[in-house]
Amino acid sequence: MKSILNTLRNKSVCPVPPVWIMRQAGRYLPEYREVRAQAGSFLDLAYNPDLAAEVTLQPVRRYGMDGAILFSDILIVPHALGQGLEFRAGEGPVLDTNDLKDLSLENVNDKFSQICKTVFKVRQALDNQHPQTTMIGFSGSPWTVACYMIQGHGKSSFPAIFEMMDRDPDFLDHVIDLIVDASIVYLKGQAEAGAEVLKLFDSWAGLIEDKSQFEKYVIIPTQRIIEGVKQTYPDIPFMGFPRHVPLEWIEAYVIQTGTDGLAVGEDIKMSDIKSDIVLQGNLDNQLLLEGGQALEKSVKDILNEMEGRPFIFNLGHGVIKETDPAHVQQMLDVIRQNS
Repeated sequence: MKSILNTLRNKSVCPVPPVWIMRQAGRYLPEYREVRAQAGSFLDLAYNPDLAAEVTLQPVRRYGMDGAILFSDILIVPHALGQGLEFRAGEGPVLDTNDLKDLSLENVNDKFSQICKTVFKVRQALDNQHPQTTMIGFSGSPWTVACYMIQGHGKSSFPAIFEMMDRDPDFLDHVIDLIVDASIVYLKGQAEAGAEVLKLFDSWAGLIEDKSQFEKYVIIPTQRIIEGVKQTYPDIPFMGFPRHVPLEWIEAYVIQTGTDGLAVGEDIKMSDIKSDIVLQGNLDNQLLLEGGQALEKSVKDILNEMEGRPFIFNLGHGVIKETDPAHVQQMLDVIRQNS
């Protein structure tokens, strides 16, 4: 039985909570670094189905994770829409803001098809070798993707999107609409290729301070994506991740978006969320970096807090690249021995 899929579909409470971690396929693993060096650039890796499938599967082989999260990036969507994108050493992603006026849905499948081939390859490997592991696809939520697209990079608090909100709100609406439409195509493609759960990452949702803006730019676009995908794939569960959003806004997000699960950052106490939604979280990734007794205590505290509720163990954000892989194993040992 696939425990993550069962938890999300049936709100089942598992004796041992299913576990996977954000960025579990990444730079902290030596086997990933070997494949990354072989691939060349980050985008060359992401668009190579054989290599991307390999790194997606690495943490499943090493740790027996209950979920395999597609190795890709949320900026595949703007790249598919026609925005120039490169990942520069020491800088991270850089997007060409001069391309914003020329964005189009016309050729999105040229890029999406390669990612979907990765999903297909991973799903085949899981079915053959790790049948209890759930295949998780994903995309960035429109607000967060637009933050990068309009700013051109991710090294700031994204003032450009707020300037556009004031100066040219119609164009911002146009960009958001394009991201929504492209994301529906993208996620349907992932579902068709074998993804069993879909996650929407809204890492910068917490930048919004006005509730009406949160509804317009986070809730409604997320709702449109979930409804758009579920028209074709009604049974596929969604996991939403509106990071650093105030607790009092979370209930509205859960009810209005139609998400099946809610990923929670380390800044929120999960037991304060009164909705019966499936929760996922929320170990501090800094504690995973440090390891030792503090890590063990925090894992046990989360397990005790979530006892009796449908729950998926995860981090509050992605694995920090300097994390010792042994600390991930320590975390898993505590989960599996103390549940």
